[in-house]
Amino acid sequence: MPEQYIGLQEMINKQAEVAQPVLTEEQMEQINFTLIEALHTNRQVYLTYYKQGQCITEIGFIQFVDSLGELFVFIDDVFKLKNKMRLSELIDVRFV
Repeated sequence: MPEQYIGLQEMINKQAEVAQPVLTEEQMEQINFTLIEALHTNRQVYLTYYKQGQCITEIGFIQFVDSLGELFVFIDDVFKLKNKMRLSELIDVRFV
């Protein structure tokens, strides 16, 4: 019985998956600009990123941006944990 529920849950999760949005060059530039501004002004941002078939939005502070290595570090507002991510996973960044 439990195996059936696991299988059903996996099927439901697969159906809820979405494809990663493709960003234009202008959208990517705006994201980079907002990241750098948030880093220098220490302003809180809404980060929307793509992970495992889902678009996730979190609130946090940008701590580090490495444009050459295409990475950034943010501290989430809930647990105050450092999260390292690829810039390519970002979908949107907006000020709170």
